[in-house]
Amino acid sequence: MRKHTSRLLAVAVTAALAATPLAATAVPASAATASASADSFYAYDGSAPLASFEPGAVLKTRTLTYHLVGLPTPVRAIQLLYRTTDAQGRPAANVTTVVRSLTGDSTKAVSYQSFYDSLDPADSPSRAIAGDLSLGGLIPNAESLFLIPALTQGYNIVIPDTEGQSADFAAGPEYGTNTLDSIRAAVRSGATGMNADTRFGLLGYSGGAIATNWAAALAPSYAPDVNAKLVGFSEGGLLVAPAHNLKYVDGSLAWSGVIPMAVIGVSRSFGIDLKPYLSDYGLSVYRQLEDGSIIDAVGHYPGLTWKKMAKPQYADPNSVPAFVDAVNRVNLGSAPTPTVPGQIAQGNGGVLEGTFASPAGIGTGDGVMVAGDVRALARQYCATGNGAITYQQYNLLSHLGAAVAWAPTAFVWMNDRFANRPAPSDCGHIPAGNDLTPERAVPAS
Repeated sequence: MRKHTSRLLAVAVTAALAATPLAATAVPASAATASASADSFYAYDGSAPLASFEPGAVLKTRTLTYHLVGLPTPVRAIQLLYRTTDAQGRPAANVTTVVRSLTGDSTKAVSYQSFYDSLDPADSPSRAIAGDLSLGGLIPNAESLFLIPALTQGYNIVIPDTEGQSADFAAGPEYGTNTLDSIRAAVRSGATGMNADTRFGLLGYSGGAIATNWAAALAPSYAPDVNAKLVGFSEGGLLVAPAHNLKYVDGSLAWSGVIPMAVIGVSRSFGIDLKPYLSDYGLSVYRQLEDGSIIDAVGHYPGLTWKKMAKPQYADPNSVPAFVDAVNRVNLGSAPTPTVPGQIAQGNGGVLEGTFASPAGIGTGDGVMVAGDVRALARQYCATGNGAITYQQYNLLSHLGAAVAWAPTAFVWMNDRFANRPAPSDCGHIPAGNDLTPERAVPAS
């Protein structure tokens, strides 16, 4: 059944891509492909220390055929191995994929951040595009549908592996630096057709929204050169304060599997070991998902709670100092305010999911993301000097449904930013949200 579905998806998306004017980007069938299991492209093997390169420096380049669920399309993709910075401030190497403008326009580009949400590097967008097929990799394959409007409108497209090469799921700051250095690499590479005058828009939903917002927030300090090129960011289904989200999905039927995924990913990113605080059952779940994707988690652990995963004395996650430290580091409420216009969308129809209460709105969130947190962040941006923020709340839509509603509005909004039209604002009209102050540690029981 999975193979049949995958082939149908590939045929549908390939047909849609074939309907666009792709003749200029066609490549022979013998163009390079790659297997994630034995692909030396992903490892930096140069003689100079990685730290000797500036963030965004291009380390390797290759051109290959853009694949969908393992099937080649007429589209050419350029992949870059580039230098970036991980969540602990260490130099790292990462990969991004570039699809050049079909019209040859070098002035505009969209950086699209995928919601591939996985703890396995094999599920990254670059590997799916290179032709390697994995179950978790079906997500970035399906997302190709989101990119068709950008292709038909002449945009260059940049698709970073936002989670890095160790797949640090939910580690927002690392998502941000990977995204910003991907843009730097795309501009610096002579193979992409882009240059110092190319302007960029940031686009992403769910896990892609994490990368999009952290990139926008970190750009003024980490990459002012990139910030100067940004026209704005559009996102939906955003993770703001992970400690709230863990309470929200705690015990839910569908999304509770995100709890161990986030624990693993954030721990991996910051070099924190949370295993000593887990029960035997918690350790079992941890091992099952250590290399899993969102496909392995959602719906697989109905009713899972932190309390079931933790040793009795750590039933309150805030009694674990390492946990408190980790969730505070990835709380967007403590990150800087972006200086470019933003469009933020959020579903609020997941009323039956989770237990975290919100002071306003029909529901508490979309089933996995907390709407009150997203409203609070949008209001915070307005209050701290960014008056070009729009906020749309879909009160009847869940996390998946809101993605469908957000996508077409995102491209309309982004087109206006590239056209230099004044950015709209909802500041002063966004309903109240939740308290985003950092978590406080409590004694273990």
